[in-house]
Amino acid sequence: MLPEGFPVEAKALKQLANLANVRHPQGGCVCRACATPDFHPGDAGVAIGSIVQTDKMVIPAAVGSDINCGMRLHVADLSVEQFLGKRDRFVELMKGDYFFGTRDVSMTAKTARAMFQHGIPGWLDGMLDRAMGSAANSDFEQLAQECDRTFGGGSMNGDVKWAPEELVPNDGTVRDGGLGTIGGGNHFVEIQVVEEVVDRATAYTWGVRSGQIAFMIHSGSRNVGKYIGGMWRDRACEAWPKTLKYPESGLFPLSVEANPELVSSYLQAEATAANYGFINRLLLAELLRLRLRQVFGDIEAPLVYDLPHNITLAEGDGWVTRKGACPAHSGQPVIVPGSMGAPSYLLIGLGNDRFLRSASHGAGRARSRFDLSREGADKTEAALGLTGVDCITLREERRIEEAPAAYKPIQPVIDVQVEAQIVGIVAKMKPVLTFKA
Repeated sequence: MLPEGFPVEAKALKQLANLANVRHPQGGCVCRACATPDFHPGDAGVAIGSIVQTDKMVIPAAVGSDINCGMRLHVADLSVEQFLGKRDRFVELMKGDYFFGTRDVSMTAKTARAMFQHGIPGWLDGMLDRAMGSAANSDFEQLAQECDRTFGGGSMNGDVKWAPEELVPNDGTVRDGGLGTIGGGNHFVEIQVVEEVVDRATAYTWGVRSGQIAFMIHSGSRNVGKYIGGMWRDRACEAWPKTLKYPESGLFPLSVEANPELVSSYLQAEATAANYGFINRLLLAELLRLRLRQVFGDIEAPLVYDLPHNITLAEGDGWVTRKGACPAHSGQPVIVPGSMGAPSYLLIGLGNDRFLRSASHGAGRARSRFDLSREGADKTEAALGLTGVDCITLREERRIEEAPAAYKPIQPVIDVQVEAQIVGIVAKMKPVLTFKA
């Protein structure tokens, strides 16, 4: 699967081998493991682009703390010329919402609890009962219909007991500073233009046409994911049999045979953070869609699809855990971003079982953030690949750390997955401007 000429980092291979070899002494193992072509080392001991199928156990550390990091894509019947004509006004409004806190994502305590419990449908029910904040101006009928274009309906089997206490009071109003935020690292909100449609029939079905403006969102469950992921990393370690040495990899599984209640509790906790991640992406998109309508008039800007990375899903007789990889089931939309200087792709999954029905989630980093920002590094626009790139950020270091030069080329990553019959290309989008927190 590795494109010709791509580097193979020894650290990433070691991390994948460690993950593939996770076993629980009281029952449970990894049945199959594979890696996507954007495969590269992860900071928490698990390589980005790893997929494992487990039997009778789950591995909380394989998902980590950025639970339900994922992609969301909308299209709008607006030409790039029309958009650029009012770019400055739009950007100022979005900077307020994304960076300066002018967004209002408040909700009742009842809505917050329903959000953690049931994801998008729970949040929608609560907002229909009592709409608050910026989303009070949303088209709730449209949002309800768009659940069908969200992986799993945007709802997993969560439980409010796993949510941070301050976000689930019994009554009153919840004002969560983390919701509707992009996050750091490689997360972004990007305005794009649909440059090329390859699979016209599928694109038509999904409402995608050449020349449309698109907006793509890459974010996850923010501090809620960090809270729940950290909690369960520690609990998995504590549950390890006291008479046995810790695994050298530091990856502690939870066994169905040894601790069935811990396995079900972890999956419920992960689902709780995942529900929050779905809402975070929805609100990022909705803030943008509301501003589009404010600046450009009555624009529908429908959702194409929203899908997760970093998640454990029941598939077959066990579970499939994807870390920096996305589901690519037959007929399902797949969204693979490039860098802010390279194209992104809308694909269709082909359900390839050999690669555990999974696709890559990007191009993968070629250079570390430290390498790009260190003293003595060439930070010219040309060297960083930033010439002509419109990056909206309050932090110059973010622009450097996330420059196109940080990433491997996207085209070979797409080509090798098409050749392996993992995905088919539906459309190609070119970046217009990118918001980075």
